[in-house]
Amino acid sequence: MNTISAAKALQNDGFYTVADALSQQQCDQLLAQIEIASEANSASVRSSRGTVYAARNLIESLADLTALVQSTNLHLHVKSAIGDAAGLVRVLYFDKPSDRSWTLPFHKDLTIAVENNAIPTAIFSKPTRKSGVDHVEAPPSLLGNMLTLRIHLDEVTEANGPLQVIPGSHRSGKTVIAYERAPVKILVKRGAVLAMKPMIVHGSGHTDPDQKLHRRILHLEFCGTPQLPDGYQWKHFLTV
Repeated sequence: MNTISAAKALQNDGFYTVADALSQQQCDQLLAQIEIASEANSASVRSSRGTVYAARNLIESLADLTALVQSTNLHLHVKSAIGDAAGLVRVLYFDKPSDRSWTLPFHKDLTIAVENNAIPTAIFSKPTRKSGVDHVEAPPSLLGNMLTLRIHLDEVTEANGPLQVIPGSHRSGKTVIAYERAPVKILVKRGAVLAMKPMIVHGSGHTDPDQKLHRRILHLEFCGTPQLPDGYQWKHFLTV
């Protein structure tokens, strides 16, 4: 998908997919890095078999993420969506191993990671602390200048709890309302990337426990606003 078509899809639907964005070798290399990083990450969550199925704050421990974004041309999608000043601000990892599957209710991504959430503000709200990092809920003006890239490190089928998104739901701001359009399941091959706006409504179901499948996702969040208002600072901002 070219950047013009991508921009139109983001505006109208709030998401699009890029097939074969990463090679099989790049997926293997990322998984090896994630395994090492997750082992050392105190915020990692494990299944009953010891499999890491969630990890936060990987932006500090995964090497050369910005180089990966540039080498795969994903930075062109980021800059087309949110401008040349874009930076990587948060990195998460998710899996759905068969022995520790989970559901994700329909929601919007509204929080950002900041250096200090105790500064008085009329712009940010709902300060929380997740895995040792301060977070706040951001205003629609900031969320609208963000883009999420979800790198699929496994093929996603009906059997491993695919993400579902409601097209156009990003246009209702931070509010989740009744939408006319039906959810779309993101069924993609390994190495594909989902680009989506944080305020699109999304959720997912269980993995089939009999299939012994994974659904490993590296979740990258970008913003085109390097300087935050009210004296707030990003926890991380890596220019891409």
